[in-house]
Amino acid sequence: MTLLCVPLVAKTVEQMMADMAAAKARGADLVEIRLDHLSDFEPRRDLHLLVGDRPLPVLVTYRPKWEGGEYEGDDKQRFEALCLAMELGAEYVDVELKVADDFVRLISEKKPDNFKLIISSHNYQSTPSSEELSSLVARIQAAGADIVKIATTAVDIVDVTRMFQVIVHCHVPMIGLVMGERGLISRLLCPKFGGYLTFGTLGVGKESAPGQPTISDLLNVYNIRQIGADTKIFGIVGKPVGHSKSPVLLNAAFKSVGLDAVYVPLLVDDLVNFLNAYSSTDFAGFSCTIPHKEAAVGCCDKVDPIAKSIGAVNTIIRRPSDGKLIGYNTDYVGAISAIEDGIRGSQGVGKETVSPLAGKVFVIIGAGGAGKALAYGAKEKGAKVVIANRTYERARELANLIGGHALTLAELETFHPEDGMILANTTSIGMQPNVNETPISKQALGSYSVVFDAVYTPKATRLLREAGESGATVVSGLEMFIRQAMSQFELFTNLTAPENLMRDTAMRYT
Repeated sequence: MTLLCVPLVAKTVEQMMADMAAAKARGADLVEIRLDHLSDFEPRRDLHLLVGDRPLPVLVTYRPKWEGGEYEGDDKQRFEALCLAMELGAEYVDVELKVADDFVRLISEKKPDNFKLIISSHNYQSTPSSEELSSLVARIQAAGADIVKIATTAVDIVDVTRMFQVIVHCHVPMIGLVMGERGLISRLLCPKFGGYLTFGTLGVGKESAPGQPTISDLLNVYNIRQIGADTKIFGIVGKPVGHSKSPVLLNAAFKSVGLDAVYVPLLVDDLVNFLNAYSSTDFAGFSCTIPHKEAAVGCCDKVDPIAKSIGAVNTIIRRPSDGKLIGYNTDYVGAISAIEDGIRGSQGVGKETVSPLAGKVFVIIGAGGAGKALAYGAKEKGAKVVIANRTYERARELANLIGGHALTLAELETFHPEDGMILANTTSIGMQPNVNETPISKQALGSYSVVFDAVYTPKATRLLREAGESGATVVSGLEMFIRQAMSQFELFTNLTAPENLMRDTAMRYT
């Protein structure tokens, strides 16, 4: 079982003790005591408290500056403190490969039976080749490690595959982590590939290395205790992905139906490289978001006819029988149905055979994947579609494709052929952290009776806030998000989506 370790990086012993108790309460298996973070550290006084009175097993680390830590003194004092921690009963001590020979000689006669030495190597620039990583594992083993620890940095998410490969083939316990946002899955999927432990912080700002998730997210969002060798992996592929609530929603849905699967964020720079690298059928399906929806069409072996017509894929399924990639689009149904229901709700009418979009001017901001989906859906419902985009050529290209009209964003400010138009923003303008941005002025919003924003973080964007103040019916992107996620769940699992649970979860986390 992969252990959950909370790093303790407080400046005082008192705060470290409090954080240790908090780690135990939140479900940690052990804590890492980072002695180098203490501002006034006196080994004999402080280690008796930190190690002698521990509510959890402890890993003691005294990381020097030259290996990414805070300690700037000599190794003699550092080694004395680590030896004392071992003598006081610390279950683990971490020491760097560069000085491992000296430390191993120092403790060779004193090493307790239940004590394990972690020998570590950190690379803050990149992730070496598989051959170099394997060679590094051999060097760490030869130095006398009970547990091998290698932490590298992800320049690309593909780098993580090399770490997984090395962990799987390592013959001794191994901690293999890839730092940074692109390396996050190395931390989340540790139990699947056999990593000895992974780190989860008590909260944002309490990280000991870049890219560490919180222990709360590991346990409650990613259900890490349930991940094993057979767990299927799904995820959201995009750039950025940190804002997405899809992992919260889909993992809750998977758990509710007892599916052995996990859904993770995947910060991807190049979709082709990513899909080639993660080609195992264990990587069973992906949601595609900005900027990969259009590229995804060309990456799939087969594309659903509607997704092909739209020219954008937001859902990829890897067929278990042969590994072929099948592309779908659930955006258009989610968005169009949310807008229709918003209009019907504001008018107090039930579902009719004729869409409330029929005959209306439907202005779409953005000509990317989501813009294409809405343009297709609105055209199918009989709307007169207008595409406005920062790059006019892209707007015209999409307008020609669906028989609509094209505008620049500047022209949109004075576009007013009729009252009661519908506006849909499909760009990321106004998304966290740029919450003060809006794609259109408040003055221009007076021409619209309905305004939809695909952005759902924050739930009330500036665009929706100003549209409401202008008297328009507003439809949140959260509604589209929930509906398209339900469709994705059904494509991923061939099961009926647990609508109430997914809706409640989405509302709670946004």
